[in-house]
Amino acid sequence: MEEITNKVANSGIVSIDLEEFYVTGERIFLDIKPYLFQELILREKDFREFIKQHDWSLYQNKVVSLICTVDAIVPTWAYMLLSIALEPHAKKIVFANPQQIEEVLFAEAISIIDIEKYRDARIVIKGCGEKQVPINAYVQLTNKLKPVAKSIMYGEPCSTVPLYKAKN
Repeated sequence: MEEITNKVANSGIVSIDLEEFYVTGERIFLDIKPYLFQELILREKDFREFIKQHDWSLYQNKVVSLICTVDAIVPTWAYMLLSIALEPHAKKIVFANPQQIEEVLFAEAISIIDIEKYRDARIVIKGCGEKQVPINAYVQLTNKLKPVAKSIMYGEPCSTVPLYKAKN
């Protein structure tokens, strides 16, 4: 009987699954709109009172996205103040709308990847998984890896789409 060899395992291809960079935790969107005067202007005194009285433990271990769903005058420091109040409780705090939150979280995770471990590697960036990975995450990861990679492919190690090959 002929021995079966795993050509994919022996190929030296490094597989990166962006799903592994997914920040777990319930997503909560904290809209500043209800705390504005006539949904237009932030009154500092009222806002500081809200900060003081609000039960911030509701956000324990959650991913909190700060947003404003109305076109209003909101000073930057208001979001900073919310962040300070949330920090002891929330797992992660970002300023993003519901469409942007995953992009922001993946961008942060990709930014801290040590690309040196991928130097001269043949890389497959996995696609088609269980979690929704924003297309922007694939673009950012590709751009980050290109300067060090020998080649970059997309898909699964057994069936890839070639994207980039370094010149010798």
